[in-house]
Amino acid sequence: MSIFEENYQRIKGDRRSFDIRFWQSQGDRAIFEAAWEMLLDYFLIRGKDVNNLRIQKTVESFRKT
Repeated sequence: MSIFEENYQRIKGDRRSFDIRFWQSQGDRAIFEAAWEMLLDYFLIRGKDVNNLRIQKTVESFRKT
């Protein structure tokens, strides 16, 4: 069962309180899943292969062992 919330208002300034309140109420798992779906949509729109997704990692330091 999905929960839908709607908010109609003029977009001006930095009035994001509805968005912040909504996403904080959803929890970490829902936020991650929504971000993952947006990532998949981006790749599909760009015509990229979603099977080649990988996390880009930054190397912070090197040590000689």
